[in-house]
Amino acid sequence: MKQFPFRIILLFILISLQISCTKNNKEEPSEKQDTYVIDNFNKKEVTISMRDGIKLHTTIYSPKDKSKSYPILLKRTPYSCKPYGESDYLQKIGPNIHLMKGGNIVVYQDVRGRWMSEGIYDNMRAYIPNKKNDKDIDESSDTYDTIDWLVKNIDNNNGNVGIWGISYPGFYATYATIDAHPALKAASPQACIGDFFFDDFHHNGAYLLSYFKATALFGTPKNKPIDTAWYSLPNLKTQDQYQFFLDAGPLKNLNKYFQYNTVDQPSLRNNDKVDDFFWEELKEHPNYDTIWQAKGIIQHLKNIKPTVATMIVGGWFDAEDLYGPLETYKNIEKYNPKNYNTMVFGPWDHGAWARTKGKNIVGNYYFGDSISEFFQKNIETKFFNHFLKGEGDHNSGLPEAYVYDSGKKEWKTYDSWPPQGVVKESLFLSEDQKLLSKQESNTGIKFVSDIKKPVPYSEDIKTVFTPRKYMTDDQRFAARRPDVLVFETDILQENFTLAGDILAKLKVATTGTDADWIVKIIDVHPTVIEEQKEGMQDHLKLSNYHLMVRSEVMRGKFRNSFTYPEAFIPNKRTDVNIKLQDVFHTFKKGHKLQVQVQSTWFPLIDLNPQTFVPNIFKANEEDFKTQTHTVYTSSSIKFTVLK
Repeated sequence: MKQFPFRIILLFILISLQISCTKNNKEEPSEKQDTYVIDNFNKKEVTISMRDGIKLHTTIYSPKDKSKSYPILLKRTPYSCKPYGESDYLQKIGPNIHLMKGGNIVVYQDVRGRWMSEGIYDNMRAYIPNKKNDKDIDESSDTYDTIDWLVKNIDNNNGNVGIWGISYPGFYATYATIDAHPALKAASPQACIGDFFFDDFHHNGAYLLSYFKATALFGTPKNKPIDTAWYSLPNLKTQDQYQFFLDAGPLKNLNKYFQYNTVDQPSLRNNDKVDDFFWEELKEHPNYDTIWQAKGIIQHLKNIKPTVATMIVGGWFDAEDLYGPLETYKNIEKYNPKNYNTMVFGPWDHGAWARTKGKNIVGNYYFGDSISEFFQKNIETKFFNHFLKGEGDHNSGLPEAYVYDSGKKEWKTYDSWPPQGVVKESLFLSEDQKLLSKQESNTGIKFVSDIKKPVPYSEDIKTVFTPRKYMTDDQRFAARRPDVLVFETDILQENFTLAGDILAKLKVATTGTDADWIVKIIDVHPTVIEEQKEGMQDHLKLSNYHLMVRSEVMRGKFRNSFTYPEAFIPNKRTDVNIKLQDVFHTFKKGHKLQVQVQSTWFPLIDLNPQTFVPNIFKANEEDFKTQTHTVYTSSSIKFTVLK
């Protein structure tokens, strides 16, 4: 009993300390909120009428300092102008902090049919070349009408407009250059979608099953402005997407995820079920038909006004949109030789150049420090300032190509891309897993492509919204499978630099009537090497790391035409050419260059039945068959090599 009062006293002290600590924690200041935008800008929300009467929601951030005039920086997006309400501000506006603080009017707009804008949304709306009346609208006309309103109605603007955007907003930035408004002086499409049959949801006709969850983001219908999300993403109820899609079976079994009950969709009027219109497009148009051809923007870049300067930006390890920015740059360059048109490609994944992380790590692989900050300060800001505030001539102080060598880990500048001095060199496959400078045989190497055990695209067991990390993943897990063919050079005695595209010229055969063909280019690191300290998964080491530098798939039935697919003749040797997108990578002395060839890449891409079917989205269970494939040693890989 004598100890009882002491226990009471001790308990009281502990409770008091806990209350004190709790109180102190509550009084601890949270992370300081950046108030620069609210301190220096006025925010205004307006609706701008398009030529057909549809009104687009537009948010304007204007500098409070009215003593001078400013250019306008515009971003058009399907991803929302949030936060809505003139009293709620973004903490960061514009392409980067330097342009935010450098004196610019920044404007955001919900594109037609998205969020708070009126109208019907069309996923990659087709361009109308010869508009006959005000009902002929597209993203070009909407951008023109928007810019026209902005320069006429925003106080203190200097009459010059720049447009930028990453990913889908990059597509709208490209679109703005076609039939451009006279006030548009600078455009920077970044990671810009170029064609949905080769970007994002397809690669050379193969459907990217890994983007399945993203489909609802673009195809869930709505019919009125709304400031909250009206779509929901499919819940796979597992973190193992490989097993989920393997168990799901044919693509047609996924239809159930894309039907919406209008009772749960308040923006829809009819009390019944409606389909996801983007999923309908995907499954009803498996070939590169007039629907996809019309939606592509690449083929419409032949008459860009010389008054619009363009700077195309992309990441060498962008899993989503690498085709788009490369083809956008090349086509503007080809058809508009007098225009100011430059490209910037760094060691980034999707949109990473807009972030401000000190260390640049993609997946497991570290490329350097402050690479994105360097781009923002010394390239992007310089581009917009020159064309919106400066002389606006071709003497911008920037090179034609600002590119990062992902092997040497350093920036390089060139007067053209590919650089002067590149040559084409071919390496041939061989029976003993070597890459040779000349063909030495014409024998076939066989492997079984088991549809029950497809080759995974990553060793990670997880579900992702869209894949990114795999672009630099260690490929040892794949190299050690019997259904992945591996060919590599001897240890390099000198540096070997690739600077441009790669063409895999495969000679193949299959016991079936269709097959996918995947080629990966890999930098095999030395066995003894200084270890990377940050970014690497715990179970991996840089020693003997198999860094994937570039990869691509070709759905076999599209080998001769993306519009008119053809079945394989069983066991007949057939040519399959696969263009791999550009790289800028030095395979350093002491490393090896490796090529992997396989036929499944799951569930990055959907599972090919390996039996020819007119529409893979309607294939049946019995169409899927295990087949034996052959790759002949007369196959070669043609590289663009910088001497």
